[in-house]
Amino acid sequence: MRSVTLTQFLIEQQRAGRITADLRLLIEVVARAVKAISVNISKGALAGVLGEAGTDNVQGEAQKKLDVIANEILLQANEWGGHLAAMASEEVETVHQIPFDYPKGGFLLLFDPLDGSSNIDVNISVGTIFSVLRNPPGEAEPTEGSFLQPGREQVAAGYAVYGPSTQFVLTVGKGVHAFTLDREMGSFIYTQPYMTIPADTHEFAINTSNARFWEAPLKRYVDEMVQGKAGPLGKDYNMRWVASMVADVHRILTRGGVFMYPMDEKCRHQGGKLRLMYEANPMAMLVEQAGGAATTGRERILDVQPVRLHQRVPVILGSKNEVERVSGYHREP
Repeated sequence: MRSVTLTQFLIEQQRAGRITADLRLLIEVVARAVKAISVNISKGALAGVLGEAGTDNVQGEAQKKLDVIANEILLQANEWGGHLAAMASEEVETVHQIPFDYPKGGFLLLFDPLDGSSNIDVNISVGTIFSVLRNPPGEAEPTEGSFLQPGREQVAAGYAVYGPSTQFVLTVGKGVHAFTLDREMGSFIYTQPYMTIPADTHEFAINTSNARFWEAPLKRYVDEMVQGKAGPLGKDYNMRWVASMVADVHRILTRGGVFMYPMDEKCRHQGGKLRLMYEANPMAMLVEQAGGAATTGRERILDVQPVRLHQRVPVILGSKNEVERVSGYHREP
């Protein structure tokens, strides 16, 4: 059977009129950056890249060395290609402008360079998340406002998961497709076409140590799942929690499930825990393209109008029937 590479797949998407040449080249550059990040992660302690960087990011969180390395790899890889008008990173407070001596393109790139980085030192899967928007017409020098588009305006989204193998998962608005890095060839090979999330599930992912802070609708839903066959849902559930959004969502895209980082009393003052632009929007696009659903509990994530570059929101996503059930609980008086 002939192996299809990511480049061949993207060329076919371009020929079919689903993407432009510039978007194809942009995705290829992101994929090359992912390969470089994968090499650094795989070396771990051998390359001295584990541990704290000694700095905080814009969120006030302690950065790992690999947070800084991954961020720099993505910025440098994407600066010079001529496909981007500007970039924004979860690790940086302001918009990253393209240097004046490089050509500019019509797209905006947002990314979380290393999701789940608290897991790095214990050798658990981490990932990179990215989102692509069009630069609004007439904005030669993008500002923060240029990026504040609802998630439904994304033209592409994806992530890389660095686990036993490195996988690159992508949507350009026509299904979700997964590619596995062949390290000997140096290419991403097309391995999972049209990933689909089953509407029903027996698995959920949530940090139950926060149960005492949850809102009543979410607490009701999790309590019912924990009751199993004896409860109102009539079936047993398993809980899986990696504490890396990429790893948890990848499991859901592969075999179903529901992932929840809900509103609670600990994060209410900041609007939620996860970042809308760098995490919630790209993951919501992927999940919907795979037949699932994604909500804040009260609103479809892709319809949320951003007001800040680093805005946070509650996230509930995955198997459609489960997401609709917990959304219904939020709508009840």
